[in-house]
Amino acid sequence: MNNYDFLEKINKIEDINKNRIQDAKNFLNNLAKPIGSLGKLEDVYVQYHTIVGKDEVQACLNVYASDNGVVEENVSSTPQNVTFKQAINIKKGKSGAGVVATYYDVDINVYDLGIIGDTKKYGLIDKKIRQSTSNIYQGPAMTMDECLKAIQIGFDSIKVLKDQYNVIGIGEMGIGNTTTSSAILSVLSGLNVEEVTGKGAGLTDKAYEHKIDVIKHAIEVNKPDKNNIYDCLSKLGGFDICAMMGAYLACAYYKKIAIIDGFISSLAAYCAYKVNNKCTLYMLASHKSFEIGYNHIMDEMNLSPLLDLNMRLGEGSGCPIAIGLIRLSLHIAANMSTFKEASINDDYIQDLKKGDKFTVIR
Repeated sequence: MNNYDFLEKINKIEDINKNRIQDAKNFLNNLAKPIGSLGKLEDVYVQYHTIVGKDEVQACLNVYASDNGVVEENVSSTPQNVTFKQAINIKKGKSGAGVVATYYDVDINVYDLGIIGDTKKYGLIDKKIRQSTSNIYQGPAMTMDECLKAIQIGFDSIKVLKDQYNVIGIGEMGIGNTTTSSAILSVLSGLNVEEVTGKGAGLTDKAYEHKIDVIKHAIEVNKPDKNNIYDCLSKLGGFDICAMMGAYLACAYYKKIAIIDGFISSLAAYCAYKVNNKCTLYMLASHKSFEIGYNHIMDEMNLSPLLDLNMRLGEGSGCPIAIGLIRLSLHIAANMSTFKEASINDDYIQDLKKGDKFTVIR
């Protein structure tokens, strides 16, 4: 464990500057509009101003990819080789998330932590631990050392980028990872498997029942300790989830805004939250996932997604849209007239200003 410095750094994650929150709120409240009338766009501006300042948004989408051994149990309607092919398409900007990222001028980094096949020549960042995790239906997904290594890889991926970007989207690619995510969430939350498990990329009712049975069996076989996040991850998780968790922890440590995508991305965020709940101060939820476990995660972390688009693609596809909204909030703040500039007497809102509350930063 001495090789994994994230274990020490996560205890040094700092709180946000409350004075900067008030400064940002005061600025917005002097713009010529009703108090809070721009809703979550105001929340986004306050969060960005508090954490980053007034600097221009420099953003990237980090996608962490790995295959999952549990696919052997027919828990997904999608062939396992799609992990390999789609990870490459994401990097090319040709997948769903890739196209959205290029539209919003967001750089794309794809990390191979455990994809079956050689991805080096396709521009992916080679961090392969091994080709796929093991089948959680039969035993642990990975060793404890592999788990910690994957988290460290995610942490270091942000360390390398910290001087280049101030907003980082966290996405994933890995067929079968809704199964691993639901298994982990069930254990950590204490909820029944049925309460946190959806149909993933698309399953028949019969296949969905089979998926639930596989998850229940995996939990029974591995007997993870719900009070030990690393034990849960090593026994039930994926390299992708571990790396994303490390990325969230690093964003908080280095004071970067981390954008949450959908269910798997939010599960990794939830794992980071379980380690240090200050992480949520640096998180921004992009969109509401279609997966049923997502709502529990948001409720427990006291986060609210910016959008509800009925999206269920994954890959980090919601992150660039949220980054676009951050840029929009900054554009509004920089270009909207103040009451004074608009020659409007703002005496009528002074009492409202005193009662104004910011809803995202806690």
